[in-house]
Amino acid sequence: MPNIYERIIAFNKDRLPDMVKLKYKGMAENIYRFYRGTCHLFYEDICKATALPPSPTTWICGDLHLENFGSYKADNREVYFDLNDFDEALLAPCMWEVARMITSIFIAFENLEIEEGEALKAARLFLKIYSAKLAMGKAISIDPRTAGGIVCTFLTKVDKRKQKELLKKKTISKKHKLSLLIDNERLFDLVKPLKNELTGHINEWIKINISGDNNFKVVDCAFRVAGTGSAGLKRYLFLLKSVNTKNKYLFLDMKQAKTSSLQPYVQITQPRWETEADRVIQVQQRMQGISPALLNTIMFKGDSFVVKEMQPTEDRINFELIKDRYRDIYLVIDDMALLTASSQLRSSGRQGSAISDELIAYGQNNQWQEEVLNYSLKYARQVKKDYKQFTVAYNERKFD
Repeated sequence: MPNIYERIIAFNKDRLPDMVKLKYKGMAENIYRFYRGTCHLFYEDICKATALPPSPTTWICGDLHLENFGSYKADNREVYFDLNDFDEALLAPCMWEVARMITSIFIAFENLEIEEGEALKAARLFLKIYSAKLAMGKAISIDPRTAGGIVCTFLTKVDKRKQKELLKKKTISKKHKLSLLIDNERLFDLVKPLKNELTGHINEWIKINISGDNNFKVVDCAFRVAGTGSAGLKRYLFLLKSVNTKNKYLFLDMKQAKTSSLQPYVQITQPRWETEADRVIQVQQRMQGISPALLNTIMFKGDSFVVKEMQPTEDRINFELIKDRYRDIYLVIDDMALLTASSQLRSSGRQGSAISDELIAYGQNNQWQEEVLNYSLKYARQVKKDYKQFTVAYNERKFD
């Protein structure tokens, strides 16, 4: 069997080499970033697992972990807290999603130096709330009006954030004109021909897809690096300015969509999608309560991309800040479990996914919970071994 180095190299071989180097650097920082950047390893292994009980087929986001929940502004301009990454989304056993999430709790808590006993409590809480919500059979959404505890505080703060704060952080003024701030960490400059092509392409897209009184146009664009798992994909950030309204700006994110890393390991027949970007947004629209603003697809130079209004990376719960506040952590885990079950209920009965009655029955049967917990705990230990192998190879400069 190929070693960890070979498996990681094989998966990332068709991504942008310079950006993949940044990905490996991030993965070497800590075990949790390694876990986030190696979703493919998880599914290479889980498809062979015999310890996991059978479970209903559902739509899954495919890369569920603690940092793939966050806030965003929807088309109705309200703020929501929900699952927010669907690059790997596919039809699969619902327990694959849950096991990846539970494993992330064990990995993240260890990385935060929280004792294993607390991780076990959090994992059991997630399984309990998840199954109870399935058993109820009714999906929920979380916004500032329905949120409680730290998520309510978090959403209220996000809702009050002004656009000018984001502009101040992401732009620089040159000759009384705003342009994107190139820091060569998150944002990189583009060669002029590509920049001109992208600008023209998005300006045409705007004419069709952004309606209303604000007629926007592109004033700048750059290459964007965001997230660990998606590093190496083509991704661009656009600064748009309203033609009609003074000092009104908008950020647009354009991210390449590739084949889901689950695809080789799922035996379930999948729908035929026009493009990979079409797969991403269609599953996202059926799993989320409300979709992010401007969510759409676009083709550029033969590649499909997901387009949406940029969601700042700060709009995620920072567990580092609350790692000593166990009650707050458990409240967040509770909400994440509710949202996971809700996403599966909301998308039930769609193109091969289990109907709600099947999910309700599965939630009422708690016999599978301990098996999933044990698998995830065991797999978290496997991740530690894989990470050790990775860091050895990284320090030996094999990934160069």
